[in-house]
Amino acid sequence: MAGNSQRKGAMRKPGSKKGAVVGSGGQRRRALEGKGPTPKAENRPGHVANRRAAAIAKRAAKTQDKGGNELVAGRNPVVELLRSQAPATGLYVAIGIEADDRVAESVRLAADRGISVLEVSRPELDRLTAGAMHQGLALQVPPFEYSHPEDLLDAARATGEPALIVALDGVTDPRNLGAVIRSAAAFGANGVLLPQRRSAGMTAVAWRTSAGTAAKLPVAVAVNLTRQLRAFAEAGLMIVGLDADGTMELDELELATSPLVVVVGSEGRGLTRLVREACDATVSIPMAAGVESLNASVAAGVVLAEVARRRRAAGRI
Repeated sequence: MAGNSQRKGAMRKPGSKKGAVVGSGGQRRRALEGKGPTPKAENRPGHVANRRAAAIAKRAAKTQDKGGNELVAGRNPVVELLRSQAPATGLYVAIGIEADDRVAESVRLAADRGISVLEVSRPELDRLTAGAMHQGLALQVPPFEYSHPEDLLDAARATGEPALIVALDGVTDPRNLGAVIRSAAAFGANGVLLPQRRSAGMTAVAWRTSAGTAAKLPVAVAVNLTRQLRAFAEAGLMIVGLDADGTMELDELELATSPLVVVVGSEGRGLTRLVREACDATVSIPMAAGVESLNASVAAGVVLAEVARRRRAAGRI
C-alpha cells in the first residue's frame, strides 16, 4: 500500500521527521480549527431560508418603530381606534394637510387622553408608514397584549349567557383576522382564539380592519389549538367547525343556542385534520351554484349572524 513500503529510503528514520509530532494536530500555527456546529438554514447567508427570514423581518419592520409599536394609518381607522379607547402612544399628523372633522376629532381625543401629537412632513409620514394610504394621519399603538384562553371562558361566565368563542385555524391574513374580530364583537362573541403558530397576529393591518374593536374584545393565543378546543369541550362548550363538506347545513344548526366555539379554517385549506376531529359537528353555508367558497372572515360573519339570530329567537340574548 502506498506509504507503507519498507524499502530503504521509502520511510524517514525515526525522529527525523521535520513536521509536527503525533497528537499535535498539525503545526501549531497551521493547526486546523473547528468551525463549530453548522448554523441553521435561516442563519446561513445566501441560503433561501435566510433570504426568506430577512424578507419577513423587513416586512414586519415596515410599520413598526424601534420600540415594537405599530403605526395604524388612515383617517377612519385612526379616529375609530381613538374612539374605542384603544391603547396609543402617539398621533402623527402631516404638516399642511387639509383638516376635516376626523382629523380635528383625532387631535382632540389624543390631547384629552394625554397622547403625544407630533407634526411631521408628508415624506416622513410616508416613510414611517411604509407608503401606506395614511391621508396625513397615523396612530402609534403599543404591541398587542393577548389574553389567556381561560380569560375567554371567564368573560363568558361574567355575562350569564351561553358562551360564544371564535377560533381561527390557519388564518394567516391579518385583514381576515381584523374582520373576524369585528364580526365577533358585533354578534356578541366573548372573544377570539388564535393558534400560536401559522396564524396572523394583531398587527397594524389587523388593528385597522378591526376598526378598534380589538380594544374591546379579548384575543387569546393557544399554544396548541386542538388541545385547547378539547379543554373547552370538557368545560361544556360544543365545538362547531366551518367546512364546505360539513355534516350539516347552517340552517340546521340547533347547537347555536348552546355554549359554542365556532372554528374557522383558512380559505383555501379549510380546517386541519386534527382540528376537524376535535369538532362535535361541522357546518356548511348553503350557497348558490357556481360559488366555490367564501372568504374566511365573510364565512365567520355569516355563521355568527345566524347564531345571534337563533339566540334572539330562543330568548337567550
